[in-house]
Amino acid sequence: MIGLSIAFELARRGADVRVYDIAQPGRGASWAGAGLLAPYSERPVDALLDACARSLRDYPSFAAAVAADSGVDPRLHLSGIVNAATSDDEMRDLERDAVALRALGVDVTVLDRAAALAAEPSLSNGVRGGSLIPAEGSVDNRRLGRALIEACRARGVHIIEAASIAIRCDARRALGVASDDGFAAAGAIVNAAGAWAAAVAGVPGDCLPPVRPVKGQMLAIEVPHGFVRRPVWTPQAYLVPRDDGRLLVGATVEERGFDERVTAGGLAQLLAAALRAAPSLANFTVSEQWAGLRPATPDGLPYVGRTALDGLFTASGHFRNGILLAPLTATAIAEAIEGRSDVLPAFSPLREPVDRMESRAAGANR
Repeated sequence: MIGLSIAFELARRGADVRVYDIAQPGRGASWAGAGLLAPYSERPVDALLDACARSLRDYPSFAAAVAADSGVDPRLHLSGIVNAATSDDEMRDLERDAVALRALGVDVTVLDRAAALAAEPSLSNGVRGGSLIPAEGSVDNRRLGRALIEACRARGVHIIEAASIAIRCDARRALGVASDDGFAAAGAIVNAAGAWAAAVAGVPGDCLPPVRPVKGQMLAIEVPHGFVRRPVWTPQAYLVPRDDGRLLVGATVEERGFDERVTAGGLAQLLAAALRAAPSLANFTVSEQWAGLRPATPDGLPYVGRTALDGLFTASGHFRNGILLAPLTATAIAEAIEGRSDVLPAFSPLREPVDRMESRAAGANR
C-alpha cells in the first residue's frame, strides 16, 4: 500500500514511475490488515499521533482521487469507531482517554452501558460502557489495493513483478534497479519493501532501515449486514464490518520472524476475544483465516524520507498504521524527491538510532 500510494502520487505530479514487486502488488501486510483508520483508538503518542491524525484528514481526498482514476470504490467509511469497555478498569481508562483527546480538540462521546448497547446491540450484555470517536473509521484495504494498482496503471505507472530485484549504487548515489526485466536507471529510488525493507539487495548497510517483521493473524466471520454497525475496538480485539457481510476480527501481535503460518493458538486467541465482546458471534460461520507481517522499528516510528545515499529514499516501518499513513507518506516522499521541505522530520531515516531491546520493552509497557 505504501509503495503503490507513493507511485500514484508521483505519477500525478508527472513523474515516470516503475513499481517493482517480487509478488502481486498490494498484498503483504496491506492485504492482510483490516483497514482501520483509528489514530485515536490506536493510542499512538507524540509525532506518530500527529502524523496519523494528519493522514486521516487527507483520506477522503486520497480515496476519491484513487477511485476517480481506477473506477474502483475503496469503500471508505468514516462513521466512527466504538471503543467498548468490559470492566470497570477499562471504563475508567476510556474516560481518561476521552479527557486527553478532548484537550487535543478531538470529538469523543463517552457512552454509558445503555448507550453502548444502543450504538452496537451485538455487544455483550456485560459491557460496562464505551466511547465513540466520530472522526475514525475504516477503508476496505483489499479493494484499496486493487484500486491503487488500476489508478497507477491509468497514470502510466509500470508495475513489474520480478523474481529478483536489486538496487544498483555507486559510492555517491543510487543508480537504478536491476531485475528479471533488466536494468532501469532512476533519478530516485524508494525502498518501500515493508517487513523486508532491511534485506533489499544492493543497498549499503548504513542505508537499510532496521525494520523487523511482527506477525498478525486475523479471521473473518460471516454475519448479517448491519450486525455490527461500525468498527468496535476492545482491549482484546477489534471487529471491523465489511459491506459484503464479513466481520473481520484482529489481530494478534507476535514476534515470530518471517513465519506467516495461521496457527490454532492464534485463532483461539482471536475467537475468544471476539466472543467476549459479542457472544452471539458463536452462531456464525468462520469463513477465512490469514496472517501477515507488519514492519516494526526499534523506536516505534516509521522511516520516511531521504537516506545518506543520494537518490535513495525509504518508506517503511509503519507497523500497525501503514494503511492509515499511506496518503501522508506518499506526499512526504514526493516532496522529498522534489527537493522540498521535510514533511515528516521525526520519521527521518537519518535520525539517531535507539536500542532495539530497550524499544521493545517500552512498546510492551505502552
